[in-house]
Formats: sequence, C-alpha cells, structure tokens
Amino acid sequence: MPLPASRVFDTPEILVRTLADTLLMQASASIAQHGRFHLVLAGGTTPRALYEALANRDAGSDKWHIWYGDERCLPSGHPERNNVMAETAWLAESRIPPEQRRPIPAELGAEAAAAEYAARLADVPAFDLVLLGLGEDGHTASLFPGRAWTGADALAVHDAPKPPPDRVSLSADRLSNSQAVWFVVTGTDKREALRRWGEGTPLPAAAVRGRLATLVWMDRAAANQG
Repeated sequence: MPLPASRVFDTPEILVRTLADTLLMQASASIAQHGRFHLVLAGGTTPRALYEALANRDAGSDKWHIWYGDERCLPSGHPERNNVMAETAWLAESRIPPEQRRPIPAELGAEAAAAEYAARLADVPAFDLVLLGLGEDGHTASLFPGRAWTGADALAVHDAPKPPPDRVSLSADRLSNSQAVWFVVTGTDKREALRRWGEGTPLPAAAVRGRLATLVWMDRAAANQG
C-alpha cells in the first residue's frame, strides 16, 4: 500500500510540540464521544520527547487507558523497556490511574506474555489512537520483515534483528483496530524505508492502517526536504 497522508515539520522539536497538542485534542474528542481514550504507546527517542511534552502539559486523567504496541523481553523495571521509559518520562506523575496503565508483562517470556496481553485485550474495544515508529528496515512495533505480522492480538517474536531477540508485539490486525494510527518518523536514516513504503513495498508498517485515519508525522530530514 502507498504511503499514507503525511505532515512534515522543519525540526523534530516542532513536530513534537504539534503532535502533543494534537494528541490532547484527539483525547478530548474521544472522551466527549464515548467517555474514554484508549492510547497505544511506542518506544523510541522521539516518542520519549513526546511523552515529556505531554508531562509538561499535565496530560492524562481517569478517562485515559494506556497500552503498548510492543515490548522487549527484559526483566520488569529494566531501563530499556518501553513501559519504563514512558513511566519515567510521563506516566508516573500523571493522573492516569496505575491500573489503567497496562504494560506488556514481557518478563514472563514472549509466549506467556503474548498470551496474557491478548487475553487482556479480548474485551477491549477499538483503540482511539495508536502511536508507532518506523525502523530503517520498514518494521514497526516489533513486526519485522520476513516474520508473521498477523494472527492473535499479541504475537511472540523471536530472533529480532536487534537485541534482545525475544519480544512481544501487537499484531498488524490489532494495531489497525484503532480509529487513528499515527507514525512518528524523524531522521535521515528513515528516508529509505519511507521511499520503499511509498513505492508499495510490502513492509510491516504498510500493513497497519487506522479505521478512520492514518498519518505519518515526519521531520524534513526524514522527508528528504533539506
């Protein structure tokens, strides 16, 4: 599938500020519509900056529900886990109740954690917003080229190209079961993946589409515009 609609910003800093403000508007609209906001978080450097911006805006309330697109199979509390990064940057000081911040229990191992997270998601309606990154190889979450992208809501991932080899990822189908999907892409090292995506190469990222909207947020470096 071709590259979705995109928004290009001069710098990552401007992107993050606009993204944070737009995310808050999305949350308000979802809460007004059906009384809650189910948000799926991504890992990475730019998402961390986004979470810090959300913390500065005092984002979150008891209407927010936090999920994760993927997680590394590392011990609970390990600094390289996505949920630890998000908690440190934003969630720990937010007004979102702890029981509504749902990390993937990746410390259990890939298979057990995937099964448990899929069970938690079984009765959860469509997400309101999914945040995703894009790898240099076109992967997103922990859905890598040449591996399964579909199946259960949560998948056990082994032999990931980057350490640690074992991970858990929401499937492309479950990530697509969202009103909106936003990819956040910065840096010159993402240009090739964006080019291949735009040419219709069947990358994992191309398999994820929001029900109502899919948008790529990128800086000029990623967009090859200077």
